This record gives sequence, structure tokens and C-alpha cells, in this order.
Amino acid sequence: MLDMGVNQGAGLHRIALQAAPRVMAVASHGQQQGELPLLWSLCATLVDLGHSVAVLDATTVESADNPGLAQLLDDAQLQGDENSAPLSWSVIPAAMGLAQLCQPMARPGGPLAPLSELFQRFGVVVIYAQAGLLADLLPDSGIEPLLTVAPVKMSAVTAYQALKQMLLNTRLRPTMAAIVGEPALNNAAASHSPVTNLQHCAMTFLGYRLDALAVRALQPAECRSDDMYRLALRLLENAMPLHRHQFMGSH
Repeated sequence: MLDMGVNQGAGLHRIALQAAPRVMAVASHGQQQGELPLLWSLCATLVDLGHSVAVLDATTVESADNPGLAQLLDDAQLQGDENSAPLSWSVIPAAMGLAQLCQPMARPGGPLAPLSELFQRFGVVVIYAQAGLLADLLPDSGIEPLLTVAPVKMSAVTAYQALKQMLLNTRLRPTMAAIVGEPALNNAAASHSPVTNLQHCAMTFLGYRLDALAVRALQPAECRSDDMYRLALRLLENAMPLHRHQFMGSH
């Protein structure tokens, strides 16, 4: 007992932080043809790993017929009984709600503070939004937003624009996933020319070494590949705990 370096309260606090929902981000850069299959596969993989997932989708606007984050922020009771089990995977329209969180107002704990009360029942909260919105929501968070490069026209160009916006505005350092086909996964990042071009531009113009993870996005649930699990675990490692007491005690 004499070699314990922390008191019991500190240990309990660490356990609480580990049990808190974790926030990760996926950057949208106008290439949903490639982004969405990877996002859904990521969510399914997180569920496989035992996490319930809430996706805050900033590409979809809330409305009376399709309520979402904006309505939850106005009336937290809409979230339901805190003791009830959440769905394993929920997609929540969030364009207006996330924009509301970025408004320049005094918000103790930062922009994400209200989410700590709304999503305590979930294991992971994924924010799917454009780079500029992520930069406003996640300053100094340590989160590495997922940046997808798909084998479609203009994907590398729009991905570079999103990368530049995140690096220069808030120094968010993305994790890049290159969507590839089945063959030659081991050398996919080297042979996939859009990724190679993006890495070259990142180093030449931004002085940033951008590593790429090769990922097969379209995978049947019964044989999800190791590369998707590696991606999910990497994003979890850099996710930010969304602990309510942490925000209540901030600033």
C-alpha cells in the first residue's frame, strides 16, 4: 500500500474519465461518395468493439419533421430517460446545433460542454462536419479528425483544402484514410496516386508529413477487416473524454 502514488479520489476520477463518452471527428470535404461508406463502416466497427455510437451529422439540417441536436440543446428532456439504454448506433442531424455551439458567447467548459450532458449514455460521439466547423469546435482538443481520400475525382484536392484549414487554423492533425480496393493493401498508400499527390503537397506547402492508412470501406459485417479495426482503435486512442464534471469545473 505504501507504493501507491495517488489517493483513492484521483483513482476514481481516472475511472470516471475512462467511462465517459469519447469524442472523435470525421472531416467532410464534399466527397460523401467516399466519406459515408467509411463513416458507416467505422461506426459498425465501434459497435463491434462494444461502444454505442452517436453520430452528430453537420451535413444534415434539423427540422420539425427531422429533429436533431438543435432541438436537444433547446430541450434536453428530448434525449429521454438517462437510465435507459441507448441505441447501438444513432445518427442525429446536427448542422444547426453544432453551428449554435460555435457562437461567440461565454460558455464555461468550451463549445462541447453541452454535449457532456446530452450524450453521457453513449460510448462514442462522432462529429461529422466540414473542416472549418471542426476547427471552431475542437481547438486544443488533441483529437485527430479522420480525413478520407477516395479514388474519385477531386477527392485529393478537397482533402488538401480541408487539411490546410485544420492545420493552419487550429493545428488539428488529421488521421488520413485512403480508401482502396482489395488487392495490394500493404502498398496501397504508395501506389494510390491521389494519396501520393496529397502527401507531396502537404510536405511541400505545409511542411507536414501526412501518413496514410489504407482502408477497405465496403466490408460485410461478418468479415470486417483488420485495417478497419486498426483505424477505429487509432481514433479512439486520440478521442477526447466528454466528462460532465470535467466541463463543469473548467475555467
